[in-house]
Amino acid sequence: VQLQASGGGLVQPGGSLRLSCAAPGYIFSILAMSWYRQAPGKQREFVARISGGGSTNVADSVKGRVTISRDNGKNTAYLQMNSLKPEDTAVYLCNAFNERNGITYWAKGTQVTVSS
Repeated sequence: VQLQASGGGLVQPGGSLRLSCAAPGYIFSILAMSWYRQAPGKQREFVARISGGGSTNVADSVKGRVTISRDNGKNTAYLQMNSLKPEDTAVYLCNAFNERNGITYWAKGTQVTVSS
């Protein structure tokens, strides 16, 4: 699976961003999609996950500010982030887990910087 993550950028505190992770040409409905993030000097941290069937879970650290969704028709998962804080600054990494064969794929990260 060739994952394509996009949507990062520089945003002011309190702002919003929507990250996208596309898996073109794949049977997208069998992929559970997840987002992780890694800030400089810190360990990779789970952010959110959505199963192929649409069940979601979101890390407590971002709950209430982050929504994960998917559009199987567009082979794309989304991470909507609102009320962004400087501590949300990190490289955001998209991950796809094939629910049939157990293989995991990673996209290149997209940088999110929250700063005034």
